[in-house]
Amino acid sequence: MEIIIRNTGDTPIYDQITRQVKGLILRGELKEGEALPSMRVLAKDLRISVITTKRAYEELEREGFITTVPGKGCFVAPRNLELVREDALRRAEEHLSAAVNVAKVGGLTLEELTQTLTILYGED
Repeated sequence: MEIIIRNTGDTPIYDQITRQVKGLILRGELKEGEALPSMRVLAKDLRISVITTKRAYEELEREGFITTVPGKGCFVAPRNLELVREDALRRAEEHLSAAVNVAKVGGLTLEELTQTLTILYGED
């Protein structure tokens, strides 16, 4: 499992870990039942605090992406299709919100933005 941490920017490290692990799960790169590195191992590999990795794993578990088995570790949870769909919708909304802001600043109309989205969505 490859996680890349950027120390620049406003995104907290635990959130970077959470987002990247979610992405790996949603893309199928981490399979259901697959073990994640222990919090200590991940912290050591990333050269960060164990508290930070613990917070990321707790967030992933709270959102249903991983399960923790006491004494065994953390594992990718069975995929809940509704959870996957909801996460994809949330991420799309974030990007669309940013696109709307750019369009408004640039003086684009809703029709122009809609046409652009329709074209982009139709591309393979």
